Amino acid sequence: MKKYIVSIYENAEFNAGPKAKMDIENILEKDGFNRVTIKVRLGGSILSKLLKIKSSYWDIPKKLRNIEKDSVVFLQYPFYSKYITDSVIRNLKDKAKKVYFIIHDLESLRLFNNDSQYKDYELSLLNNADGLIVHNEFMKEWLIKNGVNVPMESIEIFDYLSTYENNSGCNYVRSVCFAGNLKKSKFLNDVSTKYELDLFGMHPAKEYKTGVKYEGAYSPDELNKHLTQNFGLIWDGDKLDTCSGIYGNYMKYNNPHKCSLYLSLGMPVIIWEKAALAKFVKENNLGITLATLNDLDDKLSSVDEEAYKVMYHNAKNLSKKVKSGFFIKKAVNNILERCGDMK
Repeated sequence: MKKYIVSIYENAEFNAGPKAKMDIENILEKDGFNRVTIKVRLGGSILSKLLKIKSSYWDIPKKLRNIEKDSVVFLQYPFYSKYITDSVIRNLKDKAKKVYFIIHDLESLRLFNNDSQYKDYELSLLNNADGLIVHNEFMKEWLIKNGVNVPMESIEIFDYLSTYENNSGCNYVRSVCFAGNLKKSKFLNDVSTKYELDLFGMHPAKEYKTGVKYEGAYSPDELNKHLTQNFGLIWDGDKLDTCSGIYGNYMKYNNPHKCSLYLSLGMPVIIWEKAALAKFVKENNLGITLATLNDLDDKLSSVDEEAYKVMYHNAKNLSKKVKSGFFIKKAVNNILERCGDMK
């Protein structure tokens, strides 16, 4: 029985965004999967709409025509176009024995969390799969509560392929870094610290408060060399006292990819205590959980060098797993075994 990993990318996509998808492709291909990559052009222009029609009726069927009838397919979801989504799933259902989804984002919880029509559409789509790989148990519980009844496996944390070895050692000075979309992360305008918070990313503010310093924007490969701080911060929204707004609330259900970035470097993390990944961080002693960023200095002060060394050691051990594809391979094998497709 053949196995396939199918991914859809926007034609002009060239940034850090698709790394999680590309990593999964590379991991599963090395594990015996056949890779099928489809590029489409998105957008609202007349040309984009015509190209989506062409993709739906010509490019996508052509790309998928060699998939064998008794095969299983893992499809990376979502692709940000209903038209393309419906076409890909329709074609795969006609071709493969089983179609599983690997969920990267749930738009019903993120961009369309107040849109009941979109929620109904997405949940119906997910029930069309033969099984799902979801981020964590919190996402799984939300899906079950909202009527999704197909088998599900949690990935626990996303893998992060990298050959970079962080040899900064364990020089503990209570320093923190934050890598991401600085324009979206409005809480950074209000945070201050007596220690050191280094920011990396595009669109910095003109100035920041005490202890917060902008360190530049780098490509994913180059960024690794600059992340030598003691902790990586995972926070979202526009407030210090909680993770707020659409993206803050989404942290209760998703696995932020930046957590995998930090841990791939063997770097302990600081994360909102109500985030879904906070449970994973606590259970594996991989860092600090916070109710509010106003407590940042007190929390850092309370972690002495010996306690930090334990976190650092745990993060270094976990980095080997996320850099080897351990978590996606485990989730894929688990769901194939549950559904009787381990051949």
